[in-house]
Amino acid sequence: MDFLAECEALDAFVSRYGEADFARRTDFYGWTVRDEVMHLYFLDLTTLKAIEQEADFLAEVADIRRCQAAGGELSDYMRERYRALTRDTLLEAWRETYRRLAQVFAAADPKGRMKWFGPDMSLRSAASARQMEVWAHGQDIYDLFGVERVPSDRVRNICEIGVRTQGWTFHNRKLDTPEAPTVTLTAPSGGLWRWNEGGAEAVEGPAADFALVVTQRRHVDDTALRVTGPGARRWMELAQCFAGAPSDGPPPKRARTEA
Repeated sequence: MDFLAECEALDAFVSRYGEADFARRTDFYGWTVRDEVMHLYFLDLTTLKAIEQEADFLAEVADIRRCQAAGGELSDYMRERYRALTRDTLLEAWRETYRRLAQVFAAADPKGRMKWFGPDMSLRSAASARQMEVWAHGQDIYDLFGVERVPSDRVRNICEIGVRTQGWTFHNRKLDTPEAPTVTLTAPSGGLWRWNEGGAEAVEGPAADFALVVTQRRHVDDTALRVTGPGARRWMELAQCFAGAPSDGPPPKRARTEA
């Protein structure tokens, strides 16, 4: 399945790097490589708990809410919980957990539902969301080490989430939602993927670039995307395909250079 393949690809990449490299900081809120992998491990484990041990999951959510109410963040919670893990034990724990979660996803009814931090979600949506997180946080690590990731057609799942969250991006910011534009993306394998055909405005270009924008890993101006229409442009400036409070993506490189 795509979630498992995404995890294995990132696992193979990060496993090249040692303990010192795991302490290096990415551009994602200054998180270290260790933080990035720990986050993936924590959420995979939490997803398993939500599917198999709902009462324990809800108790953990309450603990996290108490941490946040006291001024902490989810990242603080996970660092405190897993601070004893070394680079090797963290990788092994993450590897064991994502493999087990992939087995659970594969065996479950994809239309079955599970509790989550926000609204309940289907297991199919949960699998796509987990893949999206692995892909996005993996990009932070690739960027840190200056390695260009070769995209695969698995990125379609991230693009699908990005398209589906167009309205939510605006609703989350209490803004009027413009009409959804036609989205035409070129797959890494060369085919075309289309959504919302017939829209008056448009977003076109490489699928991987679209995924980078909706996961807030690139500003639209730093991609090969072609955006037609003010509503589509505003979406690409604000796009946020993940849950949580409104978040701003990176500024264009020129603005970062001039700052």
